[in-house]
Parts: sequence; C-alpha cells; structure tokens
Amino acid sequence: MKNSVMMGAGYILVHTPDLVVHYGTTQTSERIVNPGSEYLKQIKTSLRTYDRVRSYYPNQTYIGNITPFDLAKIDGPWQNLTCPVDDRYGPFGEIMPQDEFYLLIQAVDEFELVFLEKGFVETTKTKLAGDPIISSYILSRIRDGIESERVNNMVESGEAEGLYMDDRLVGAVKKAHAFDPNLSAHVMVENLVSKASSTLALLYAVRNAGIDRREVEYTIDCSEEACGDMNQRGGGNFAKATAEIAELSRSTGCDIRGFCAAPSHAVIVAAGLVKAGIFKTVAVTAGGSTAKLGMNGKDHVKKGLPILEDVLGGFAVIISANDGINPEINTDSIGWHAVGTGSAPQNVISSLATDPLDKLGLKVTDIDYYSPEMQNPDITKPAGAGDVPAANLKMIGALAVKRGDIDRRELPAFVAKHGLPGFAPTQGHIPSGVPVMGHAREGMLRGEINRVMIIGKGSLFLGRMTNLFDGVSFIMEPNSGAEEAPAVSSEEIRRIIARSLRDFASGLLKAGENDE
Repeated sequence: MKNSVMMGAGYILVHTPDLVVHYGTTQTSERIVNPGSEYLKQIKTSLRTYDRVRSYYPNQTYIGNITPFDLAKIDGPWQNLTCPVDDRYGPFGEIMPQDEFYLLIQAVDEFELVFLEKGFVETTKTKLAGDPIISSYILSRIRDGIESERVNNMVESGEAEGLYMDDRLVGAVKKAHAFDPNLSAHVMVENLVSKASSTLALLYAVRNAGIDRREVEYTIDCSEEACGDMNQRGGGNFAKATAEIAELSRSTGCDIRGFCAAPSHAVIVAAGLVKAGIFKTVAVTAGGSTAKLGMNGKDHVKKGLPILEDVLGGFAVIISANDGINPEINTDSIGWHAVGTGSAPQNVISSLATDPLDKLGLKVTDIDYYSPEMQNPDITKPAGAGDVPAANLKMIGALAVKRGDIDRRELPAFVAKHGLPGFAPTQGHIPSGVPVMGHAREGMLRGEINRVMIIGKGSLFLGRMTNLFDGVSFIMEPNSGAEEAPAVSSEEIRRIIARSLRDFASGLLKAGENDE
C-alpha cells in the first residue's frame, strides 16, 4: 500500500504577556517561594510589546513568512534585530494578540466558565471578526459581557482566576467544581487556553490543506495538558472537543500524550491509520501550554534580556490518503527509542536517526535536513541549555563519521548543510521536530527538497514513573507517483468469471453451428 501524505499544516502563535505573569509556572512558583524577589519586580518592564513579537525573526519563520533556510543566513541572536517582514498573518497561520485570544477562550468554553467584561467584549469582538480564519459560528459563541464589578467579585472571592490586560482585570475563569483540584479555576485556564490555541491551528491546517471540514474523520490531540477530574485525571478528550469547535462534524478522535515527543508519535499513528485504510483523513493538532510561559524568564532577565517565552504555540497537520502529489510519510523507516535502548546520547540518536536509515539502505547524508528539537537558541542559550538543534546535529554528524558516511573533517560542513536553526517557542511539545513539516512540504512540492527526517524526543522521567527517555522519528519525502489502481473486489472477480463463461459458452455454440 502507498504511504499516507501530508496535505497541509497550520502554525499559530499567541502573544500572551499577562498570561506569562499570572500563569507561567516559573512566575507562579516565585510568588509562593520568594514573593519579594527582584525578578518579580522586573517582570513587567521585561515583557515585549506585540509589535516586537510580530517583528521577531523566529516568529515570522514559525508562521511561514520566512523559511528556516533564510533564517540560517541571519546571524543571531535575533532578539535585537527587526525582521523586515512583520505581518500578523503568514502562509501557515498567524500571531494573534492577547485581547482577541481571550474572546477565543470564551468561544471554546462549553460550560459557561469564562466571563468577560462588557466594555472589553464590545471593543475586542469587532477586531476578532476581522480575522479571516474566525467563522461566524465561533463569533456567535462569544457572549455579551458582564459588568466589571461582577468580574472583580468572582476573582476576589476565589471563585475564579483573572484574565488581565496590562494589569486591568477584563475577565474571569471560574472553577468547574467546588473542591476537585483537577477542575480548579487555574487548571480550567490551562485547559481552555490549550483548546483555544489548538482550535486556531486546526482551522488553519484544514484551510491550508484545501479540504472540506467534513473530510476529516479522525482527530488526534497531542498537547501537553490532560483534562479530566478526580476520578480520572487525564482521561479527557481534547481532540473531539477541539474538532467540535472547528466544525469537523464527521470526526471522532482521541488524545496522545508523550511529553515532548507526542507530536511525532501522533503523526506516525495518523499515517498508520490512513495507510491501513481505517480512516481516509486524520488531523493531528496541539495547543499551547501556559505553564511553559516565561519558563526561563529568570535567566533572561538576569542577563538583561526581555522575557522571550511570551507566546503560546500551536500546530496542526492533515494526513490523508495518497493523492499522488503531496509529500509522503514513509512508514517503512520509523525510528524509535525502545525500552532497552538506554539513555546514553549516542544510543538515543542512533535509535532515532541511523537505525531507520539502515532499514532503507541510506547514508546519513541522504537526508537533506534533520529536524530534532527545534528550540530557539535565543531562549535556550542564555538559560545554559546551549543551541539544542545544533547539538543534535553534531551528534548525528558524529555517527555519520563513525559509520564512514563522512570524513571527520567534513563534520562542521555536515552540520551547516543538513541542520536548520531552531525557531520554535519553548512550549515543550511544540518544538519537537514538527515545526519544520510545513516548510518541508512546501520545499518538496517545489522540487527543492528530497528527504527530511522529523525527530521527536521526550523526557518520560518528568512524570516520575520511569527514568527512560522517549523518542520517535519519521522521514518525509516527495510523492512517489500516482495512486495505485484499487484492488479488484471479489464481486468483480465473480462478474468477470461469469462473463468469461458466458463468452466461452457462446463461442462453443457458434462453433457448433458452423460445423453443421
């Protein structure tokens, strides 16, 4: 059977400076442990404006206005540079401002937990209505605002968590249960933010794939949040909840969780479901994580930098049956970190990068580009984590030397030729390989790229259940040609045999007539 194909992708960012302050784990923890810290005093002056976020090179790369190949030509750090392209919208998605996103949070709320101030709704709804991807259905779900006094009372009573614009309270998210910690107001903010940003990415992916929404039969959510209640904390279903708001009326679906590696797991599952013929079209989607906002903020501020983790990230891809055009997900060469692989870096990278190449008889150099953990080095280097994509490429290059695919002296050139600069926000799962898929698809359709390996890596030990790492990888490559002719059904075979027997009998009859 032919491989599944990637029909399109959606990549979105949401600038959320106030969510950084009130919901990022680094900031909420600091207020508990050290409420009078210098860091907390400096947060407000360390936040970027929406204009600066929009004109940031990595962000414009993420939504598709700049390619990672072009970004590689711009020497970093990029935070002090101004990108000549600073559009809100790009080929893959958009960079949404915080005020409009608050309305989207209410639009995805099914249980009337989100309340927004009357004047804020009146001012902002017109702005959101100008967004070309926002449907009339979504706009119809935004309720009339309430008086500001009522919003204040909800927050002051502890019944709700606040939504702020420059320290002004403009909304509240209520807890969904009297005492269940899994349905607290804070958790409901996390879940609704993930659902809203996932919905936005999914809408773009469907549009960019050029398909009707009814064509999506299965949706997989691979965000880092997990909704549920005290009886089953992670048993919920973001996938169907998101598909409902995106009006994918024929879709069912489920969630796949795997920390940072989850998106690659989800794409492989989607490609398998389609290739097996179970579903024709599957959407993989993920929203952003409020907990990761400002995660390295203390290191950034200490070094005189702005807080660069000020955006939520979302992505979605559409995987469908082979159309003879779009790039394929090659399921004959999946890489995975097995239980017995171990945690040594060389073993991890071998299982994900070189083992799948051996299955196809390929050299390390036969892959045009590798996409492992596309973390933005502007964020990670000041925090002491280095340039993550470059470090991964050096390890892959070292394995290439060991295998004899390149000479040791060629290692620097290999990293430059086969690597790409990190440009994704540190939202955990979002950077893990998949940000390159949209750019890879475009390059393959233009005939400029032959193979790209997407590598998702994760840290399973974060859940305190195991010390194991995790990871899976897959190869994207240009379409190999038109769809194979469908197999002949048993009914058609019976009709062919019957027709042949009739023709044979008729031939015998005519032969007998001629003998007479």
